[in-house]
Amino acid sequence: MEDIAKNLQRTIAEIRSICNKAGRNPAGIQLIAVSKTKPAVLVKEAFEGGQIDIGESYVQELVEKQGSEELSGLPLRWHFIGHLQTNKVKDIVGKVFMVHSIDRLKTAEELSKRASRQGVTVDYLIEINTSGERSKFGLPPEELLSAAPHFFNLPNIRLRGLMTIASPERSRARHEFHLLAELLEKLKKISPDPHLLTELSMGMSQDFDLAIEAGATMIRIGTAIFGSR
Repeated sequence: MEDIAKNLQRTIAEIRSICNKAGRNPAGIQLIAVSKTKPAVLVKEAFEGGQIDIGESYVQELVEKQGSEELSGLPLRWHFIGHLQTNKVKDIVGKVFMVHSIDRLKTAEELSKRASRQGVTVDYLIEINTSGERSKFGLPPEELLSAAPHFFNLPNIRLRGLMTIASPERSRARHEFHLLAELLEKLKKISPDPHLLTELSMGMSQDFDLAIEAGATMIRIGTAIFGSR
């Protein structure tokens, strides 16, 4: 049985240690506890341990957990981090703090349309396929700057930065994290609202140290907190 609170504190201590070595302020790192496939009761344990930012990868699971008895009324901030199909956008608008995984303009347009209908503003990140792997979703790095103006003009959604899932090899992951950081700086130069572009969502249980060193502002940790799946 996992001790969620203990795992959480261990992870936070690791983040502080890595930040100290990298010369970064731990306050600049937002920890997102990824609870996909884990029951709502464990999310409640994480909340009781001080964690409010929760990441989910599947729309159905997100909706079910939000409606669960265990989590009802808790001030959690939900982050959608999985692949988002266009026909599922309507199910999460108004229910999430941020969408990390917009990987094409069509999905962003649907998010904008649904947010406009509900009269809300949704923060989101563009997912970049920094590894070039066909099995991964994300906009190719070389297409970001030419596509960006189309994203900038969409109403009721705010582009806040970039997200990636790196290669399993640490040497490649390090390069890919730095690439994402470089892309964000280039994006700021052409953005009408560069002050909004503050977020780099990158790094998971096996590589978040490399992500922090490269400038991550959000790290998505699942296994180290909730245990293996």
